[in-house]
Amino acid sequence: MISEIIEKWIKGILIDGITGNLSGLFDNVNAKVGEIASDVGSTPQAWNSGIFNMLRSLSETVVLPIAAAILALVMCHELIQMITEKNNMHDFDTSMFFRWIFKSAFAILIVSNTWNIVMGVFDATQSVVNQSSGVIIGETSIHFDRLIPGLEFQLESMTIGSLLSLWFQTLVVGLTMNILSICIFLVTYGRMIEIYVVTALAPIPLATMGSSEWRSTGQNYLKSLLALGFQAFLIMIVVGIYAVLIRNISGAADIAGAIWGCMGYTVLLCFCLFKTGSISKSVFGAH
Repeated sequence: MISEIIEKWIKGILIDGITGNLSGLFDNVNAKVGEIASDVGSTPQAWNSGIFNMLRSLSETVVLPIAAAILALVMCHELIQMITEKNNMHDFDTSMFFRWIFKSAFAILIVSNTWNIVMGVFDATQSVVNQSSGVIIGETSIHFDRLIPGLEFQLESMTIGSLLSLWFQTLVVGLTMNILSICIFLVTYGRMIEIYVVTALAPIPLATMGSSEWRSTGQNYLKSLLALGFQAFLIMIVVGIYAVLIRNISGAADIAGAIWGCMGYTVLLCFCLFKTGSISKSVFGAH
């Protein structure tokens, strides 16, 4: 009789501990995954206007003069090449000056409108992301009371040894999930910081667009902008796949299996989120 009371008391403590661990096990991950859609669906200006305005001011006052000097060197080099390539100036064509003037004017127009071009790229990509968010993103929150109906009834039918093992597993998984929530934060915020850093230097690579030799620098820069923009679309796809996989766990009979399955899908989510940057760059040929 006394042994049964002690056993029931111990089981009650373990069940309360397990349900407490499970109730907050995926709260941080749920919050971070829920923030992904809003984070990647924002343009650089909308995500943090303070950072955006600071970097734009730095770009226009510090980087743009450097880009103007580079543009002058590039166009002078281009003019010298155009003059000397015709039989060492013996075959001289005055129309080349008009071509050079046109190329110079076009290059100046690009550099002077750098921020309009860069923001136009991100506005276009974010429009694609926002239009697809309703189709791709589903219910991503993990709630064990929905995944495993009758959870407490299943726990009460388990032995003390099984409950102790499950309690320890929930502690380990809980620590891991906190680390994974940090990984999700690093991916989403790291991408936005990378966008700000890249756009701050935008006038310099765009200043090379007027040169036939150095044009690849500017072209690769535009490819990298497209890759960063469409990385958000790939992130949305990864989160959408994660939402479908999580729903497949619903109705699982094995509590421990469901816990580790959810953690495994979350690990897979983090891994795929880190890979979206390299995948997007490989698609657009950026390096």
